[in-house]
Amino acid sequence: MPRNIRNIAIIAHVDHGKTTLIDSIMKQSGMFRDNQQVVERLMDSGDLEKERGITILAKPTSIQWEETRINIIDTPGHADFGGEVERVLHMADGVILLVDAAEGPMPQTKFVLGKALKQGLRPIVIVNKVDRPDGRPDEVLNEVFDLFVSLDANDEQLDFPVLYASGRSGWCARELDDPRENLHPLLDLILEHVPAPKVEEGKPFAMLATLLDYDSYIGRCLTGRVLHGSAKVNDAVKALNLEGETVEAGRLTKLLMFEGTKRIPVTEVHAGDVICIAGLTDASVSDTICAPAVTVPLASTPIDPPTMSVTISVNDSPFAGREGSKVTSSLIRERLMAEAECNVAITFTESENKDSFEIGGRGELQLGVLIETMRREGFELTVSRPRVLYKEEAGQRLEPIEEVIIDVDEEFQSGVIDSMNRRKAEMADMRSSGAGKMRLTFLAPSRGLIGYQSRFLTQTKGTGVLNRIFHSYAPYKGDIPQRRNGALISNDTGTAVAYAIFNLQDRGSMFVGHQTPVYEGMIVGEHSRDNDLEVNVLKGKKLTNVRASGSDDAVVLVPPRKMSLEDMMAYVNEDELLEVTPKSLRLRKKHLCPHERKRASRAAE
Repeated sequence: MPRNIRNIAIIAHVDHGKTTLIDSIMKQSGMFRDNQQVVERLMDSGDLEKERGITILAKPTSIQWEETRINIIDTPGHADFGGEVERVLHMADGVILLVDAAEGPMPQTKFVLGKALKQGLRPIVIVNKVDRPDGRPDEVLNEVFDLFVSLDANDEQLDFPVLYASGRSGWCARELDDPRENLHPLLDLILEHVPAPKVEEGKPFAMLATLLDYDSYIGRCLTGRVLHGSAKVNDAVKALNLEGETVEAGRLTKLLMFEGTKRIPVTEVHAGDVICIAGLTDASVSDTICAPAVTVPLASTPIDPPTMSVTISVNDSPFAGREGSKVTSSLIRERLMAEAECNVAITFTESENKDSFEIGGRGELQLGVLIETMRREGFELTVSRPRVLYKEEAGQRLEPIEEVIIDVDEEFQSGVIDSMNRRKAEMADMRSSGAGKMRLTFLAPSRGLIGYQSRFLTQTKGTGVLNRIFHSYAPYKGDIPQRRNGALISNDTGTAVAYAIFNLQDRGSMFVGHQTPVYEGMIVGEHSRDNDLEVNVLKGKKLTNVRASGSDDAVVLVPPRKMSLEDMMAYVNEDELLEVTPKSLRLRKKHLCPHERKRASRAAE
């Protein structure tokens, strides 16, 4: 029996406002009581998502509008989580493309939109934030149309409906001068423009697993869309991988559907529903969950290989075990294996003696999010510098190349171009985007971009915007000169004092302040020259009874340089590590003892 369902995904670049728009849709569709308190960005449920203002995991939600259930899938906007977006599109019959009225289409938009158009999805375009003072909605709409043409959209897809909106204010309109009242025009447009799911009657149950999650009550949960047939609780099912091999057989112990931000247990599901199932222990993303009679798997997107990895090992510094409760390699191993099981974009391998683990992912942000999550769970660990993963093909070494789109003021463009050229980047496009700004497009090796974000912000005085996305593999581009000046290394263990730091300030910038605990081999600052220098930050002023006028002025300290977890990961060199504990982030040398450092550097030569 045909039921009124619409399945739609929202895609947009990071920070273009899709999660805020979904908030407004849910409030206006009657999901909440009038007096119910509702937090902002409801769909960003994780602490890190709320703090950083980004969506990390794709999440479905569901609303009821005029007798029709609309399943909406909120997707990540950051390129590191792009693999998730591709698979999510299999659950949708239509797509909303959300574009900022000032920034226009960005690289992530282009990447995901291309996938959506290839799947034949019909888009609805929303130009969001049209109330921005620097908004340019008409130009942005022309840019969107050019983007559709460049992505080979068909005539039906090019004839897309357009809405102008402000997600935060909760209104949209078909024309810029129409009344700005509510989001009803969008909900009505979804009903008339997005087709209902195509249902083939009489076929046995089959669904494609698209998202993998873990729930402490019901275990592993696979989310996906039912493509054929129907299923009831306790039905027998099996999981087929992309090659058609049976991964496991089991029973559907729980069936859940989405209602607002909650998962509601149901007894039966039908074709077209977006559901969550429990009861399978080995099935994963891209597998087909189906009735025992089915032998052919459903078509799916294979999971992209990781392009970057870090080595994680036990914290063996003198301060180990002071702050964390989970400090052994076996606990770290269990946690990383659990992550690799439910996060398909992460790969896990361990060293021969099982004391260090290599974690592969799509970029620094994704790896940084995993390490930050573990840190908050009470883990202590050391992390190596991120390194890119190469591919061998026909005896040639290939490295990952990223497309980098940079928006800068014209006065900074020459410095940025020079920096990118030194990182072996090739310029693909350069154009004026109006208001004294330039848009530069490069194809750059991933390894050259490690740590460039903070340098870029300094170069452009915080006004530049850099976006990057995986482009392809290309032959190895040769050596890229690495950052940075040498390190200032503490030569003793104790507590840093203001007097010593004051006297070292002309040697370079400091990472530690007064009363910061330090240990031998810990990096306490960056040297103003390119060699490492051992310093004493514990040396206090000798007290005497003699006082001289003018020599006892107050010590004035420059504030220590603060870096985020991702900045620190990108900052460390090959012979250094990042120590991560629940309360502290410290940079250190791999070998804390100076004699061992000399021995290791001689061996490396």
